[in-house]
Amino acid sequence: MSAETLLTGRLVDFTANPFEVPRADAVTVEDHGGLLLRDGHIAARGTADDLARAHPQARRIDYGAGLILPGFVDAHVHYPQTGIIASWGKRLIDWLNTYTFPEEARFSDPAHAKEIANRYLDLTLAHGTTTVASYCTIHPGSVDAIMTAAQARGQRIVAGKTCMDRNAPDDLRDTAQSAYDDSAALLARWHGVDRLSYAITPRFSPTSSPEQLEAMGALWAAHPDCLMQTHLSEQLDEIEWVRGLFPSARDYLDTYEAHGLLGRNGLYGHAIHLEPRERDRLREVGAALVHCPTSNTFIGSGLFDMAGLMAAGHRIGLATDTGGGSSFSMLRTMAAAYEVGQLTGTALHPAELLWLATAGSAQALGMGDLIGTLAVGSEADVTVLDLASTPAIAQRADRAEDLWEAVFPTLMMGDDRAIRDVWVAGRRVA
Repeated sequence: MSAETLLTGRLVDFTANPFEVPRADAVTVEDHGGLLLRDGHIAARGTADDLARAHPQARRIDYGAGLILPGFVDAHVHYPQTGIIASWGKRLIDWLNTYTFPEEARFSDPAHAKEIANRYLDLTLAHGTTTVASYCTIHPGSVDAIMTAAQARGQRIVAGKTCMDRNAPDDLRDTAQSAYDDSAALLARWHGVDRLSYAITPRFSPTSSPEQLEAMGALWAAHPDCLMQTHLSEQLDEIEWVRGLFPSARDYLDTYEAHGLLGRNGLYGHAIHLEPRERDRLREVGAALVHCPTSNTFIGSGLFDMAGLMAAGHRIGLATDTGGGSSFSMLRTMAAAYEVGQLTGTALHPAELLWLATAGSAQALGMGDLIGTLAVGSEADVTVLDLASTPAIAQRADRAEDLWEAVFPTLMMGDDRAIRDVWVAGRRVA
């Protein structure tokens, strides 16, 4: 019989979207709950006492008042930007030219790519993030590096070679044909291996010619089960740039739609300044939008319309957007999402924030049955929170009158000290 581990403590999980149904119908809370982990999956769930009696041979780890959650899912990151996170004072286009492109050029060196890939995954695991969807660089070796690092950790990951054939330095340009060929080869090498998934990844319309967008659309049509990730309507000056580059396009989204890059398996990062047609088309096809609040405020992009887009029925995930985003932590990202919500007139509830960082992002990736959940049969990615990780948080949590009032200070003020334990595929990693 396979070795079994029993985790006990306070379980919080989601059975529905709390933006759409009453919280009582969306959230499951078990104060003395248990998860039985076996063969990398959640084999059973119930009360701690019942599971302990039914599985006396299981190694038990009791977290007491610790909060047992699905592992955090970060739906939009740039792992190659790890080294330039928190760089000063640039808007998007300046940020790319000043910081991003020089750093990404270093990934022509496989040793550098390997070093940063391992550093990035170690940093994010320490913050309770068990799955990421990452852009790489134009270098195929950058994909190999992050896939190899994730595979060694048993992690579920989505990643893809970033494709750019214009408006980028010469050493960071590919071509329509080489982007197709490299992406197809990487997809064949990694997609569906262990817990690894490939994402077709045109950076965004300004850095891809119509011919390259067409090639990426053709590759996606040939592999429709793959995700496609890109950026959309992040900043107003970016949108003006797109209008100049694509004068016949109806709007920014049309630059993707016209080339076969709009679909349910599409992940569209930022999506702040959407026009009515764009909102309607994204909803019609069931595409996923990814909210990147620390990046949007750090680079001065604007305020995401969480309330309006959720009310209209959009699929939405949450992301750090490392390194335009200013933190590796999904706790900090939830805090920023709350702050953006306040500025747009909507106070997001702690349950909504946790859903976005777990089940919401997992569903945006089309993986809601695998990750972002504590359901029996799902993959055993688990994060355990300490709700009294610092004196400031503890003194506030001590006054809480219910679970959500106890959780909220950790969401607002927590960091890696609040991450008590992390389990990836049933194995403790932090």
